[in-house]
Amino acid sequence: MVETIQALTNGVPLISLLILSLPIGAALIWLVPGSERSRWVVLATALVDLVLATLILLGFDATQSGFQFVETTSWIPSLNIHYKVGVDGVSVLFLPLTVLLFLGVIISSWTSVRTLPRLYYTLLLLLESATLGIFVSLDTILFFLFWELTLIPLYFLISFWGTGANRRYAAVKYTLFMMAGGVPLLFGFVLLAFNHAEIAGATLPGGLVFDMEALLSQPLPAEMQTIIFLLLLAGFAFKTPIFPFHTWLPVVAMEGPIAIAALMTGLKLGAYGIIRFVVPMAPAAAQDFHWLLAGLGVIGILYGAVMAIAQTNLRRMLAYSSISHVGLVILGIASLNIQGIQGALFHLLNFTIVAGGLFILTGFLHHRTGSTDIISLGGVAQRMPLLTTFFFLFGLASMGVPGTNGFPAEFLVLVSALETHTGAGLAALFGVVLSAGYFLSIYRRTFLGPITSPVVDEAIDLRHRELLLVSAMGLLILTAGLYPNAVLDLTRVASEQWVAGVK
Repeated sequence: MVETIQALTNGVPLISLLILSLPIGAALIWLVPGSERSRWVVLATALVDLVLATLILLGFDATQSGFQFVETTSWIPSLNIHYKVGVDGVSVLFLPLTVLLFLGVIISSWTSVRTLPRLYYTLLLLLESATLGIFVSLDTILFFLFWELTLIPLYFLISFWGTGANRRYAAVKYTLFMMAGGVPLLFGFVLLAFNHAEIAGATLPGGLVFDMEALLSQPLPAEMQTIIFLLLLAGFAFKTPIFPFHTWLPVVAMEGPIAIAALMTGLKLGAYGIIRFVVPMAPAAAQDFHWLLAGLGVIGILYGAVMAIAQTNLRRMLAYSSISHVGLVILGIASLNIQGIQGALFHLLNFTIVAGGLFILTGFLHHRTGSTDIISLGGVAQRMPLLTTFFFLFGLASMGVPGTNGFPAEFLVLVSALETHTGAGLAALFGVVLSAGYFLSIYRRTFLGPITSPVVDEAIDLRHRELLLVSAMGLLILTAGLYPNAVLDLTRVASEQWVAGVK
């Protein structure tokens, strides 16, 4: 299969097509008469992107190390900056899952977005293009460009289509937090380029190097590693989000569009950045500061779980649950071993399906009832049994119940943590128990019991398109849970290379 796909796509710039097809689709939205038809253009564009992402995945050779499907073009020659993209075992699975999540957002917005639908879908496709660019960038400045480009559509999506009275405040808060994180991130990338030129004895500015592979091949001095580690970690901490830089997420989840909250909880780009850049660029510093990563992970796990228990709104509970679960990812990274990094990657991939899926289902519920407050719900299972069933399945995956994709991911992280940071591992186990407590409690009060609202009594269950979407996500949850090697085999070689670079 791999050889066949590679032969058929030889010479075809699949990654560039993946990224550029979305802005093209966004332009076509404005050329099609009627806002109703524009939705079908968006859906067709997303499906084309899903095909392209699937071709990249099927053509990826998991037995080879390094990057594949690499495309390189000079971008800013005077500064030695290139348009360079490619995928490896760390990033390849994020492409189809990201497209699937955006496809879910499009379907969930099908009838709920009535104000300026063309602009909404245009911004959504541009956001998807920038997000995919983050996963495939192999040049640090190109990565930073895509990283910053996500801010523009998100600001307007939250401001214009938020469901809360303070949606503009939420948009401004998110944007300011991300801009604050961008400062140390860019400074760290520039410092890496200057340091590489100094070590190589090259003249400036032609000697600057922003190529990620070239930067990884040149070890940094110990004191420089500490600076780079702290700068990049600070930059990515805002978007992960790591405590105490998390305060924007519950606000955006409550005030912004629920579909956009699904993207922001399902795509943990900050955690991906820590795996891709922070540890590999400064491996000695990562070993010195493993306690910092482990501590931040444990604080996030426990803080998020305790705050989730206290919530009486589904959206806010899911936001704090996301903060708790991303703490597990940070703890897995802190282990600096093969089980930890594979567990962290597995958990990040699960976010796109589980956390994103839970928010999408919550959006379906909100669209039908007008609320996600527990006091306004109750007895949902009687009128919406399909929605109730899938919410429970996704919740089981969130709790890490065996048979779901959450179990192998959490198990790998916990085993690695107990081996390398025993105290942190035990605290994480306690956090896992808390996650079951807050989910089952709010699930019982929301979906079970008698119907207390006439709106719930008149609500309809999942439509066919919604059922198809959540069924696909549910199938992925069960497949990855029952056959985790489907994921682990794809990430193994890259994970081994990642660990070898740290040791």
